[in-house]
Amino acid sequence: MSLFAWLRPNAPELDHATRQRLARLPKAAPLGVCTLREQRWVVLDLETSGLNPSRDQVLSIGAVAIEDGAIDFAQQFERTLHRPLQKTNASVLIHGLGPSALAAGCDPAEALLDLLDFIGNSPVLAFHAPFDQRMLARALKESLDYRLQSPFLDVAELAPMLNPDTVLREAGLDDWVARFGLQVEERHHASADALVTAELALILFSQARRQQLDSPLQLEQRLRGWRRRKLHNHGL
Repeated sequence: MSLFAWLRPNAPELDHATRQRLARLPKAAPLGVCTLREQRWVVLDLETSGLNPSRDQVLSIGAVAIEDGAIDFAQQFERTLHRPLQKTNASVLIHGLGPSALAAGCDPAEALLDLLDFIGNSPVLAFHAPFDQRMLARALKESLDYRLQSPFLDVAELAPMLNPDTVLREAGLDDWVARFGLQVEERHHASADALVTAELALILFSQARRQQLDSPLQLEQRLRGWRRRKLHNHGL
């Protein structure tokens, strides 16, 4: 056995039914040229045990679909994962996920497979998407030996790109919620945060259309240019 084999984590043992479900998953589609309204989106939020993608765990998942240009309340997803060994820390307390809730949670592999079914071949929106993307990718690899393929767009980047005259230093979700006057009854809960992120995304899509950006591909291309200009302006 090679040295690198020791360094790689063992692949999870999957039963036949799980392997069949994985095989039936649709292939992720690249961001296309359909209109923003025509595109089905999945807005995702993860509650985690901390902010280290290499060490911390996904504790709960919330998601909601945007379809036909509106939030589809019939398409909502929520799971708390079975994490009985998770110690209570500051992050866990913020989310309100105590030991009893984590002990009663769903099997992580089953919950993640349900999430993949829910996402289908839709692109994913999240606030600070790179973090959610890395956390989800690691969880899928560890529990299902599955490589995350869905394209992600970051609402935390779309907001300042589409609102260049709004100056919010290191703005978080609450800052943009306040900027647009959204009414939020609950926060720091995966399903609630996914819902408010979806509301924010719809406002941003409306702004994008007014700026002649009306497809997922156009948004991605504009984001790439916006990132390059930011790096250039910072001398990087």
